[in-house]
Amino acid sequence: MDTHETAEATTTPTEEVDWETKLRYFLNSDFVRSSPFWGIPFLVMGVAVYGGMGFNIAISLTDARGLTPPDYSPGNLDLEMYTQVLGSNAFLQATQNNLVLLVTFTTICLVLGLFLAVLIDQGIRYDDKVQTIYLLPMSLSFVVTAQLWLWMFNNNNGLLNIIVTAFGFQPVDWIGNPSIALGSIIFALIWQFSGYTMVVYLAGLRSLPDDQFEAARVDGASTAKTYLRIIIPQLKESSVSAAVVLMVFALKAFTFLYALTGRYRPPNGTDILATLMVRQAFKFGKWAYAATIATYLMVLALGVIAPYLYYQYRQGSL
Repeated sequence: MDTHETAEATTTPTEEVDWETKLRYFLNSDFVRSSPFWGIPFLVMGVAVYGGMGFNIAISLTDARGLTPPDYSPGNLDLEMYTQVLGSNAFLQATQNNLVLLVTFTTICLVLGLFLAVLIDQGIRYDDKVQTIYLLPMSLSFVVTAQLWLWMFNNNNGLLNIIVTAFGFQPVDWIGNPSIALGSIIFALIWQFSGYTMVVYLAGLRSLPDDQFEAARVDGASTAKTYLRIIIPQLKESSVSAAVVLMVFALKAFTFLYALTGRYRPPNGTDILATLMVRQAFKFGKWAYAATIATYLMVLALGVIAPYLYYQYRQGSL
């Protein structure tokens, strides 16, 4: 009995010293000492971003309309709005337009940007001027470029219709015709974003060692085969990074679409989830309905971001 008590007496101070040492080490760690610098921004982001996302989901579970405060009582929280949204033709059409915009816009931008990057990498004449021309649209605001294309698409004196009528054809209603309106918008977006993908691919090309080109030439491979079989497969990182940025923008391209098609209520065949959400909230006062659309849009965005983050984690970049 005396031996047991002696053992306890000898182990307890050691354990206390270990905890004191660990606590002292933690308080002196870089994590704690740097917390005044990252803690406040982290708290602001947590409240403004993740708190806002949680608040949006909470509203989507109610039937809030107009300026009436939402009822968060347990008996009023349900998934009725999600059922209504999924059964809405407007929502299904906006989702379809969003997916068409995402796939078409992203694919063409990647292909065109890669083509331009290869041309510049081959040292074409005036390559610096080509880079400037294709990068210039990215330096402009989406509202500015939308107004530019609104003039280009004008039915009477727009540049595109001037060209069309010069060849003897009738003027085209590029934005008002539902069958071609979405295609016209995708074309304008490609014009603005192809320069971005060009720069991303060009950076990837310039990071590759030159000896690969030299080895391919020694083996007698043509320039086309060198790029197709050796160089382009190594641009996987550039392709993934550019594709994620393009897809995220395609999901939330509200500013550009609203500035270009804002005179149509609703937009004539060009509604996406973002424009439908804003119209339901601010025109009809259906806050819960709009919050539900925003939740679906958030899920789509996570469907794009989550695989990318997992890929970066597997590559050891996170």
